[in-house]
Amino acid sequence: MTDPGARPDKVLSQTIDTSVPHSARIWNYWLGGKDNYPVDEEAGDAYTAVFPGIVTIARSSRAFLRRNITHLVSEAGIRQFLDVGTGLPTAQNTHEVAQGIAPEARIVYVDNDPMVLAHARALLYSSREGATAYIDADVTDPDRILAAAAETLDFERPTALILSNILGHVADYDQARAIVARLMDALPSGSYLSINDGSRGIDPVFEQAQDAYNDSGAVPYNLRTVEEITRFFDGLELVDPGVVSVTQWRPEPGSPAPEVIAEHGGLARKP
Repeated sequence: MTDPGARPDKVLSQTIDTSVPHSARIWNYWLGGKDNYPVDEEAGDAYTAVFPGIVTIARSSRAFLRRNITHLVSEAGIRQFLDVGTGLPTAQNTHEVAQGIAPEARIVYVDNDPMVLAHARALLYSSREGATAYIDADVTDPDRILAAAAETLDFERPTALILSNILGHVADYDQARAIVARLMDALPSGSYLSINDGSRGIDPVFEQAQDAYNDSGAVPYNLRTVEEITRFFDGLELVDPGVVSVTQWRPEPGSPAPEVIAEHGGLARKP
């Protein structure tokens, strides 16, 4: 989707204010990625001083998504992905994991942040056999998302819809459920839905930190109960072990016993 001859650092320096921290780059920092700046590291360190567990949540969320994608490509045979609310830049992006297993995989990312768009132009490179595209659209406009994604994806073929840490930005729960339903309705039988979000009722310290963040005037992120997250999968066939703390979703063999953290998710198949 980008000119292979363009230098990412040159593109980014021309389009991004590196003097102001940004949530996507802070998340990248917590993930151990390199697409961030000193100002982001400072902001990230300030947050972890209040709630150190956010690093575990960020990295466990990304590991959950990686295991989801690996299962989808290797075991379910999925070759198309619609990743809404991608929040670039992050480490181990969907196309990197999917195309690392199946180079012919096709991925469409969706976000509506100018900073994310600038990073997408500089950092998203597809394999020669597959495709990677970026759509500038809001999660609350599923019809626009579907129309634009259809230029890259074939919605006659099974597709995986990924909603990773994005539904918490939709304050109204019924609206969030309607968005999920509209997107999944457009996908054929054999498609999959992957969701993970911050959960309420697990870690009071995390809840206090997040509530304070929301009250600060920043773009709020609404934690939801495990039951509410589970209801996003209504009408679909949950893949074992269902909706669980992301650390407990098919952990790598031989890994230590996973701790329960306030981030829950699951993967389900459309019948």
